Amino acid sequence: MARVCAVCGKGPVFGHHVSNANNKTARRWYPNLQTVRTLVDGATKRMRVCAACLKANRVAKAG
Repeated sequence: MARVCAVCGKGPVFGHHVSNANNKTARRWYPNLQTVRTLVDGATKRMRVCAACLKANRVAKAG
């Protein structure tokens, strides 16, 4: 699935743009996804991971 964190499953959140005239149109907030080379079962693999998971060290980065 696109635009979803491979570790925590965080995805887009839905809401509205609200104009000065209080008109509402649909919008989405996307997670801050980064493509990272990680170690999975001893092999390097590319994953899309959110910045919160990277900062919390939930991902073993390939060095």
